[in-house]
Amino acid sequence: MSVRVRFAPSPTGYLHVGGLRTALYNYLFAKHHGGKCVLRIEDTDRTRFVENAQENLISSLRWAGIEFDESPEVGGDYGPYIQSERFDLYKKYGKELVENGSAYYAFDTSEELDAMRERQQKAGIPPKYDRTVMRNEFTLGKEETERLIAEGVDYVVRLKVPTTEDIRFSDLIRGEVVVNGKDVDDQILLKSDGFPTYHLANVVDDHLMAISHVIRGEEWLPSTPKHVLLYKAFGWECPTFAHLPLLLNKDKTKLSKRQGSVAVEDFREQGYFKEAFVNFVALLGWNPTADREIFDMQELIDNFNLEKVNKSGAVFDVQKLEWMNAQYVKTLPLDYMTDMLMPEMAKYDFNNVSKEYLAKVIDLFKERITFLKQIPVFANYMFEKPTEYEEEYLQKHWKENTKEIMLPLVEKFKAIDDWTHDATYGATKEYVEANNMKLKDVIHPIRLMVTGKSVGAGMFETMEILGKKESIERLEFFLNSQK
Repeated sequence: MSVRVRFAPSPTGYLHVGGLRTALYNYLFAKHHGGKCVLRIEDTDRTRFVENAQENLISSLRWAGIEFDESPEVGGDYGPYIQSERFDLYKKYGKELVENGSAYYAFDTSEELDAMRERQQKAGIPPKYDRTVMRNEFTLGKEETERLIAEGVDYVVRLKVPTTEDIRFSDLIRGEVVVNGKDVDDQILLKSDGFPTYHLANVVDDHLMAISHVIRGEEWLPSTPKHVLLYKAFGWECPTFAHLPLLLNKDKTKLSKRQGSVAVEDFREQGYFKEAFVNFVALLGWNPTADREIFDMQELIDNFNLEKVNKSGAVFDVQKLEWMNAQYVKTLPLDYMTDMLMPEMAKYDFNNVSKEYLAKVIDLFKERITFLKQIPVFANYMFEKPTEYEEEYLQKHWKENTKEIMLPLVEKFKAIDDWTHDATYGATKEYVEANNMKLKDVIHPIRLMVTGKSVGAGMFETMEILGKKESIERLEFFLNSQK
């Protein structure tokens, strides 16, 4: 059987990190098995529709490196891939279910349904549609049902759930699942406005699009018995199900925006590499090996196995994500990072920085940062002369005799022709040894004069990249400003 999977978001806002993980697992599974990954937009709930949400979803997925074989953009043999363009299909199949006795018409008003739930609540019964007493074709009879429909009275189509039998399905992650029919609601399939609910549209589309595996979040597990009944009612073969564990905050509550960012676009704006973010999200509930945590996309594809996904919730640990991003800063190609950082430089008016120079700066600082965009802030002195000097650092390392000590060293620097780390370090070491000093006696003043800051990259490496002219200018400027 050829593998066909789908990611089917609703255009109701941003792409949640849980949605990205679902899309990613579908993508990895399809690619691992040489199958197809489909993007379908489920926009049947027009009350929750958000303008431009579809474009934002697709943009976030593309940023993460997930490309679909079939979608509203690229097309395919099973389109249209937007549910609002498939309404006639759902009406046709809803009618078929009524005709074969698997679904029925119901005419209850919202007030009647509220009263039913209130009665059930008072009786301590879980709220569930009671077809034995409510206004539907079973209690009204065939003739009255036909009359009401002919008169244009609003109705819905509900799934007729067998109350005495078990509903069974296998889940690749959770194993065998058994639910008794009495615990499943007679779900609305077609609403009074003729729009399908998620349940009917989802099943019809998965079948017509030949979806072989339904990989989705755990929150859909309670709906799956209804979907299994629908497949059975149509006489269709069920796809294989796999329900992914919830994503959790560190306190083990369900991941939500109350405790921080959950939108993929937020993490993108914060400066995470897509490679690091995808790597991190892929390991939320699954890891191919215990001794490694850094994987590129091809390695994730090669190793992916749905049956190794955990049942229990996965903690979204931002500190772990930051650590992972820092690992990628150290290892991604310099050209790639330079191209990424160049537009950021303009925000700080560092407009005259060459790519070659910026690449050297990134290389110098990559072991010291978590995010690439920290460079123009943390290492601003690599792009402009310091105008301020850390007061505490100045007080600690600039003594009465420091200027006197530094002047000869600067003259020694001026005599260096080949301005390299080794040359400046060698001259400094030679100078301090000849004057019975320690290296730290001059390193801190040099750092202060050249950078204005107490922390940074190696001082001699910094001076090499700044160049002889710039380094000497900074040293002399500071010395001339001291009495």
